[in-house]
Amino acid sequence: MSNMLHLDGVEKVYNRGKPNEIKVLRGADLTLARGEVVGLIAPSGAGKSTLLHIAGLLDQPDAGSVQIAGQEMATEGDRARTAMRRAGVGFIYQFHHLLPEFTALDNIVLPQLANATPEREAKERALYLLDKVGLTDRATHRPAALSGGEQQRVAFCRALANRPGVLLADEPTGNLDPTTSDRVFDVLMEIVREEGLSALIATHNMELASKMDRVVRLDEGRLIPT
Repeated sequence: MSNMLHLDGVEKVYNRGKPNEIKVLRGADLTLARGEVVGLIAPSGAGKSTLLHIAGLLDQPDAGSVQIAGQEMATEGDRARTAMRRAGVGFIYQFHHLLPEFTALDNIVLPQLANATPEREAKERALYLLDKVGLTDRATHRPAALSGGEQQRVAFCRALANRPGVLLADEPTGNLDPTTSDRVFDVLMEIVREEGLSALIATHNMELASKMDRVVRLDEGRLIPT
């Protein structure tokens, strides 16, 4: 399998050169193969969100390599990074961050329009994804009219709307009760497998982590197999 995400020697330091300097990442290495789903576990404050933001091109490392689909992105400018992020990376947060004034359907269509997808094609893709997560009948509802689990499923659809090769998720079910969390996570995994995505999913839930292909732990700024 070819590699979709490759991190090599990634370092991140906050307050560099100051007395309160914090070294969050100290040479983190990770290879995510095509179609592979990897769990990321770490104590709170260990730097997993920083790692995901760097992998997802939302932040830049102070040192090291970040490759997506074989393309080096760590040294690219903002325009190239934004283009890759839009087309190649999907991101799911613990909180759904849906646009409250738009319907579930619109929340999935808009990222596609921003990526120059024709409107008709964007709506077809959005309806397909809503059907996959069992929310076809909620397509015209705004987020406030949806349950927490439904909102997060819409967020999943939005992250997958542009057919990314890499999916990054930061505690994607951490804001849900255990029963809803299990159900929503199973839906996410089903879609990830069907779409052949490479995914790095941060979670504190070891039961959920056990459903992935392998698990890595962030320990003192480095990634260690478990």
